[in-house]
Amino acid sequence: MLDDEVTPNHLHFVRNNGHIPERAKTRNLENWALRIDGELARSRSFSLQALQHEFKNHESQITIECAGNGRAGYYPNASGNQWTLGAVGCAQYRGVRLVDVLNSLGVRQTAVYIGYYGEDPHLSRDPNKSPISRSVPIDKALDPQTLLVWEMNGKPLPAEHGFPLRLVCPGWPGSTCGKWLNRIWVRDKIHDGTKMTGSSYRTPRHPVAPGDKVAESDMAIITVMPVKSMITLPKTGVSIAQATPIEIRGHAWIGSGNIERVDVTYDFGATWQTTKLENPKNKYAWQRWSTSIHLPKKGYYEVWARATDKQGRSQPMIVPGWNPKGYLNNAMHRITVRAV
Repeated sequence: MLDDEVTPNHLHFVRNNGHIPERAKTRNLENWALRIDGELARSRSFSLQALQHEFKNHESQITIECAGNGRAGYYPNASGNQWTLGAVGCAQYRGVRLVDVLNSLGVRQTAVYIGYYGEDPHLSRDPNKSPISRSVPIDKALDPQTLLVWEMNGKPLPAEHGFPLRLVCPGWPGSTCGKWLNRIWVRDKIHDGTKMTGSSYRTPRHPVAPGDKVAESDMAIITVMPVKSMITLPKTGVSIAQATPIEIRGHAWIGSGNIERVDVTYDFGATWQTTKLENPKNKYAWQRWSTSIHLPKKGYYEVWARATDKQGRSQPMIVPGWNPKGYLNNAMHRITVRAV
């Protein structure tokens, strides 16, 4: 389902912390505005039309991945959505650079972080509660690839993807890509909104044993996502005639930089075969890789894929170090194939 080079809207994963706002369902922009305030020379509220016409528009393919993608692989089990491999997608977004908007308001030297707020109601429907309010340091906010987007794959943002406006902070956890935006607060300290404190979107600063309790002071906010890949063809469990070449392909991505190579094995790591790796369409897009293999005789095989970045960092064969929330599982993807 994720084999497309650009993930269709209806196949892109959805992760919400509250309810989808009524505005997103009705597509009604009446009384909507994006308020930007805080450590700025001046504050301002922008209509969608103002954003679209006052700043240069940019289009980019961007990979967004939930930090909990692969959480189901951890043992002991970690709390949260038991994602397997589907909480990732790479779509084409259109919008404006957040740096251009912030610079038009004059960013003060006291700016440290930004925090976003959306119109999504809390699960309790309590108007005084926010289901999530996260974001990134000011340096990431000023990254030219960080966007305020209103379009996804050539169409206005679907309701479930944040209509009318979404923040996209590429290379960082999907939780930093706030949906249904109506405010960005430039802070003079680390943002302390909902799910920015405690253990939310944090991992231990040092290795811990599976099941250990970790003090809040020993947890660090997740920033750049790790090197990762997946196999999108063939489907796991397929049976193929032994003499037939098998086309293997998929995607690889990383939160910072590019993938250097993707290797596959069908003999449990005894030998590896380097794949053809395409360049990303632009910074922060995933990279397509492909190859073909010949299985030597009939029987059961596993195909593993391993991505390596330009710094030599590779995916582990097994689930990486345990953490209480089950984040950042970048273990090699494995599928089964039978030669008959």
